[in-house]
Amino acid sequence: MSDRLSSAEAALAYQRQWFADLHGAVADGAPFALVNADTPHEILRTMGIPYVVNQWWASIVTAKGRTQDYLGLLRERGYPDHSEQYSSIALGSLFDPDPGSAPWGGLPRPSLVLAETTGDASRKVFDVWDEEPGTTFYPLESAARDDVPPRWWELMPRRWEEAVGSDRLDLMVEELVGLIRFLEATTGREFLETRFREVMALANEQQEWNRRTRDLIARARPCPLSVTDSIPGVMVPQWHRGTTWARDAARAFHDEVAARVAEGTGVCPDERYRLMWVGRGLWFDLDFYRRFQRTHGAVFVWSMYLAIAADGYLRYGGDPLRALAARFAAFSDQLYTPPWSAEWYVKEARHHGVDGVVHLVSDDARGGYFTTRALRAAGIPVLELRADNVDARSADKDALTRTVGDWLDNEVAPRT
Repeated sequence: MSDRLSSAEAALAYQRQWFADLHGAVADGAPFALVNADTPHEILRTMGIPYVVNQWWASIVTAKGRTQDYLGLLRERGYPDHSEQYSSIALGSLFDPDPGSAPWGGLPRPSLVLAETTGDASRKVFDVWDEEPGTTFYPLESAARDDVPPRWWELMPRRWEEAVGSDRLDLMVEELVGLIRFLEATTGREFLETRFREVMALANEQQEWNRRTRDLIARARPCPLSVTDSIPGVMVPQWHRGTTWARDAARAFHDEVAARVAEGTGVCPDERYRLMWVGRGLWFDLDFYRRFQRTHGAVFVWSMYLAIAADGYLRYGGDPLRALAARFAAFSDQLYTPPWSAEWYVKEARHHGVDGVVHLVSDDARGGYFTTRALRAAGIPVLELRADNVDARSADKDALTRTVGDWLDNEVAPRT
């Protein structure tokens, strides 16, 4: 039996065909948006405006070995190539003199770039986009609140006003109203509330399937799939959130995982250690996650992609536009801002019964120190790996492998 999930393969095939169709639509004059992962895609979905997620495109480019080409194009124009690489690779691909040679036929030139302004460097990347002819950058504020609700993941589905805070929601709702007006004026496409409610309902159904899958994997011994299968199985549908295809793909992913659990199928025949991967995907070395199955019986059972789908997206009740604002007003907090993030990672580590955590810390990572401290305080061994997730110049593959192997031998094994 192949250990690759057919649902993950189907998702990747769907994405490739969708991307091919996108080129034709843009050539025929359709608007096109490049959006950050933590922005309200549902508005574009409702209005029928195709979009590509900035970070997803960076992961494809990196997996295909083109990252250094695009960082080099940024460097030639005097832009930094050592900061916010994950967010700036798409900008570099804009300057490709031979876009037809790019992965999947290249990224079409967007008419809109949508991003939250989470930092000075990130803002500058998108300001450069705004200087490009025919492209408009629509920024969303990154607001904060002083007090943080404990166990926010229990509040988010239905008590999101309490969890996020009314002031933050007021601000984001006003920004979303402005975005809708801008899109209607520039594309001629209409925002219909009935359609928007359908999109929101489908998105909730999709995340409910993801939540069931997350809980299946947390309880399963042995682990039924690899992280490199769970990421496309979750994230390709996530980028098509609010469609029947995405809802059905999430259900198919769940059903296939459930069948494996029922059969007692494990991805690693000699599973000895359960590991958690904290951080973005290591796109320049995806075999990294399987390497330790072969040498140590160590399986990465957790990544943030399925877990945040399970805990971070569900929103029920209230005005749908305000519910959408609640989905994203605190999104970065959940993943990167302590104590929001730190407490959640500890909860998830315990839920999955992990024996250790590998924490990828990049130069631009938020809250890395506090995440490590919280996990260690909970009695969980943590290894910090210093590397950028898309820039292979930041770390040697062999050195990363030796570091993790030594940590498993000397810190994890004696405690299990």
